[in-house]
Amino acid sequence: MEKGTDPRETAADASRPVVVEPVGDKDVAIAMVGEQGHAVDPLVVQRAVRKIDWFLIPAMTVGYGLVYYDKAILGSAALFGMTADLKLSVPDPRNPAAVDTSRLSWATSIFYFGMLGGLYPMSYALQRFETGRVLGGVVVLWSLICMLTAAVTSYQGLYAQRFFLGFIESVIPTGFMCIISGYYTQQEQSLRQSWWFSSTGLWTIIGGALNYGFAQITGGGLRRWQYIYLLAGCLTFIFGLFCFAMPSSPVSAWFLTRDERFAAVERLRYGQTGVRCTKFKLSQLKEAVLDIKIWLIAIMMASAYTVNGAVSGFGPLIVSTFGWSTLESIVFQFPLGGLCLIVILLTGWLGSRYPNIRILMLIICCLPVIAGCAIIWKSEWTYHAAAPVVGYTITGTFGGVVSLIITIGMSNVAGHTKKSFTSATIFVAYCVGKNIELFESLAYVLM
Repeated sequence: MEKGTDPRETAADASRPVVVEPVGDKDVAIAMVGEQGHAVDPLVVQRAVRKIDWFLIPAMTVGYGLVYYDKAILGSAALFGMTADLKLSVPDPRNPAAVDTSRLSWATSIFYFGMLGGLYPMSYALQRFETGRVLGGVVVLWSLICMLTAAVTSYQGLYAQRFFLGFIESVIPTGFMCIISGYYTQQEQSLRQSWWFSSTGLWTIIGGALNYGFAQITGGGLRRWQYIYLLAGCLTFIFGLFCFAMPSSPVSAWFLTRDERFAAVERLRYGQTGVRCTKFKLSQLKEAVLDIKIWLIAIMMASAYTVNGAVSGFGPLIVSTFGWSTLESIVFQFPLGGLCLIVILLTGWLGSRYPNIRILMLIICCLPVIAGCAIIWKSEWTYHAAAPVVGYTITGTFGGVVSLIITIGMSNVAGHTKKSFTSATIFVAYCVGKNIELFESLAYVLM
């Protein structure tokens, strides 16, 4: 509790909404805690952090998991008849013995072109307007677009659907990165960023299990791949309704008491990275554009996703080329997802516990990915080949690489405009890396 606070007043004010007076171009935290530091009760701080964890992290894990699942199910849908139904692969007129899969490649890549177009506008909208309203409205729209995939009847329609899906989904990664940096100290961010990003591994397993179940469907009025998209859209719609309750910052966190809100904001003062400011500052944008560290982080992210692009987009399809059936290819996603989940959580925990080891961990996590790619490259892709599956599985350590890149990038940036630009730039690089690898992988896997 803040020194000088009457307990009776605290109890009476605990349930009152926070009214934040306009502070011009200053951070909204200034309106609550002022320019000078205050002493707060460590027990109140602990209680506030625990409540923030329980409110934000499960929701963000589900939200980013749905993003990952939505992107990854195209590979499973291709195995379930989408490729033939929408004519995504056709005989190559230049070589009758080969198959032209450029349409499938474009269907995947257009998603990331849409995300490229949406990253900076969505980042601006999240800074300028209430987080809950922006997230809630955009996610509900995302769910509707996702469900409309089941109504697509041509590859041209799929192109349009995938572009708008990517544009809309761009709100999630940039929003989550800024939310974490606005609620937690620099020391805490490594673990929290890893918690929500670990959903890439968790939802690889969950999504694989769901797709395995859909593979058992033999009747009904729809194709199996259409049921997958309808389920993904329904789950996303439920998450979108929850997003309307998302507070913009600790200052307006309705699930905290008045003392907890004060403590949650005051404890961030030492890091000097800011909480939230709705004014777009050109000075911070200029600083971000000229900051070499941001561009180095972007290069690292693009490089990392030149490997992950094929794994997340066409994982089951890749494994099927090793001589395994559709169901077996889906099952082999489980160990990959499990390794990805463990590595992300472990690196996040170590990064929060021991200082100055994130770069070292990033290098270590790259080594199994390199080894896995080499194994796949040099192995014989025969019927039920085991070696390439092993190589494919150990590439799951890329999850730790990407999680560490996100943490390093966002924990060293101050100012809300600069944070928004940084988060968007990181995922612009992510989209570039994805597209590079997707075209390369399809040239070899599906010809």
